[in-house]
Amino acid sequence: MITIYHNPRCSKSRACNLMLEDFGEKVQVINYTKDLFTEKTLAEIIRLLKIKPLELVRKNEQEWKDNYKGKELTNNEIIKAMVKYPKLIERPIVVNGNKAAIGRPMEAVQAIL
Repeated sequence: MITIYHNPRCSKSRACNLMLEDFGEKVQVINYTKDLFTEKTLAEIIRLLKIKPLELVRKNEQEWKDNYKGKELTNNEIIKAMVKYPKLIERPIVVNGNKAAIGRPMEAVQAIL
């Protein structure tokens, strides 16, 4: 099953969700602004993405600028920040089995389908 971690307020996230619907596979849609990530789940997704936690952070968000910018943070502290402030998470994130991609650009998602 394909899972999309989706923020319905984000145009890229909505577009990716539509693309997945058109793909014809069963898709589990998780609005991560309501169904919040746990640290464990987010860490696993980061592992599947094969990136460092900081690479998943939207650094222009006010919460990042106000609370974390310029600080030396561990990977665990960055994950805790994203769990506390879900707006900090790049979106959308699509997981297909043991593969994952951030839907920016959308071609990254197509590559794991």
